[in-house]
Amino acid sequence: MDNIISQVKPIIKRALDEDIGDGDVTTLCTMPPEVTLDGNLIAKEAGIISGLEAAKLTFLMIDEQVVFRSETADGSQVEAGNVIARVSGPGRALLSAERVALNFMQRMSGIATLTRRFVDAVKDYPAVILDTRKTAPGLRFLDKWAVRDGGGQNHRIGLYDMTLIKDNHIAAVGNISDAVALVREKDKRKRLIEVEVKNLTELQETLDLKVDRILLDNMSLEEMRKAVKITNGRIPLEASGNVNIRNVADIAATGVDFISIGMLTHSAKALDISLLL
Repeated sequence: MDNIISQVKPIIKRALDEDIGDGDVTTLCTMPPEVTLDGNLIAKEAGIISGLEAAKLTFLMIDEQVVFRSETADGSQVEAGNVIARVSGPGRALLSAERVALNFMQRMSGIATLTRRFVDAVKDYPAVILDTRKTAPGLRFLDKWAVRDGGGQNHRIGLYDMTLIKDNHIAAVGNISDAVALVREKDKRKRLIEVEVKNLTELQETLDLKVDRILLDNMSLEEMRKAVKITNGRIPLEASGNVNIRNVADIAATGVDFISIGMLTHSAKALDISLLL
């Protein structure tokens, strides 16, 4: 938890600085400093909750006297009207932290809710739902946290923790084999190597290189089925490209091991949550 807090706090601080600046002028003018308030965070629609810890830290960074009590857990299903959490403390702190806390929770809960839809859609297959790097700038840690709350798993966090050789890298080098050889030679940390392939010819070349994972980029269902048969479990296969809720089960049915979906984090609708004081 200490590691999580150390990564979340700077994100929250930037958001509070952006919103409050040199002071919440309306609250400072209208709310006496001695007034204390109680409030409930309420779901206005059904969904999967994520971001409770981020919301709690937001209130506490404004005033440590605030008491934040969760009434559910991250990853839990809520219905419209359910109380998600209760807050109490100095009125000025509650009002000044309200919007930033809700922004985090609404975005994260929206991502978790959308992720759960995809996870449920492939529940009859072993395929794992993954996110991508298509996250909001500066919010990647929270976006990927929300994916986990929705039942998905995280792909690489950034450009530093895993090698993913894509078409532009291959074009720069000339071919897949040379690109893989260069990574193996130069990456002293020997990180996992994944290679993106566009067709079955590239798949066969990559299989011979014994990399850690192969990404099937924008392949048809028939091509994916053939890729699974050719690979025969030797190397995990990841499907990517134009995945949506209508076709994800068909993709999972081809037998791929992973399905990465950009829209989990770049197109999720925020879950409607309100703070009523």
